[in-house]
Amino acid sequence: MRKKRSLWKSWKRMKGRTKIYLIVLHLFALVGAAILGAWAFFELGFTNNRGGADRNNRYLSGSQQYVAQADSIDRQDQALNGYRSLSVLRQFYPKNADLIFNAARFSDRPTAVQEMVYAANMYMQDDEHALAYKKMAADVENVLKSNKLQPFEGNVIPWMNDSAWPALKAAVIKDTAVIYEAARLTGVEPRLIVGCLIGEQVRLFNSKREMYKRYLGPMKVLSVQSQFSLGVNGIKDFTAMQVERNLTDTASIFYMGKPYEHILDFQTADHQSERFNRLTNYRNHLYSYIYTGCILHQTMLQWRRSGYDIVNRPDILFTLFNLGFQASKPGPDPQCGGSHITVHDEVYTFGVICNDFYFSGELAEQFPMKAKRFADE
Repeated sequence: MRKKRSLWKSWKRMKGRTKIYLIVLHLFALVGAAILGAWAFFELGFTNNRGGADRNNRYLSGSQQYVAQADSIDRQDQALNGYRSLSVLRQFYPKNADLIFNAARFSDRPTAVQEMVYAANMYMQDDEHALAYKKMAADVENVLKSNKLQPFEGNVIPWMNDSAWPALKAAVIKDTAVIYEAARLTGVEPRLIVGCLIGEQVRLFNSKREMYKRYLGPMKVLSVQSQFSLGVNGIKDFTAMQVERNLTDTASIFYMGKPYEHILDFQTADHQSERFNRLTNYRNHLYSYIYTGCILHQTMLQWRRSGYDIVNRPDILFTLFNLGFQASKPGPDPQCGGSHITVHDEVYTFGVICNDFYFSGELAEQFPMKAKRFADE
């Protein structure tokens, strides 16, 4: 008791500055002790969550084997298998399927889709959706396994198995730049212009097979017509003249609009000679493609303005390109057809040949399918 009184008397006798100093000193001591205590507490592991193996560890460990199996097949099959699984997943879990699909677009890993689907499967409980998903996935797998036929190594489109087809593709690729320029000038998808080119070149090759074989095979060049039809796309002289009139006639149902009025302006007074030289130029086929683009665009506009939209019917556009303006009569039931083309004793029509190419995936790197087939869609 005396000691406490003595301390109190000593405290009272101290100057104010000394008292403040002692208070601050003790506070720092307390804070330091607290920090050291907390550090020791963490370092000694009192806060550690030791955890444990996840209940799905066994399933996750199987992913390595799953990926190894996927890696044993070629890259294309890996992608197809992944998207097949994703298609089934989307029937029952569309949100996850959409997330995986979008994620795969940014990944260069061949097994990315399969791995993501595998990870999602871990949460498939025995509820209604999961059971239905597993059943459909198993059914699809069983159907594929039940196929006993060896894959057909050729193209399902018969005429594309012709020996001249690779040479024709190589010849078309040489004209990639001028086809794109014509497409830009006419407001038409490049692949539509190429579709017309393929139809006409296949027709020419198979009508005089032996003669054209000498040029197309070794030289890989396109056939240019200079008699009844002109150029690589076989455009008639009177058809070309109507195209030119349609460009400037604002009252015409075929009129494409002011931006296109001058794309075929002549440089001389002799229009007939200049037109012939444009279309039969062996070294530069630009005008053949410009006239082709105009025919496609003008025909599409004629039908749309008549109340019948054929933008999503390339087969009809190709057919009408082949038959000419005089055969273009808008109606509710257009029919694909055109000139008959015989390839190895099989008869096709011009419209079908062009349409076959358009949807075949051939030359897709050079001429992909676009969201819009015409600039004014």
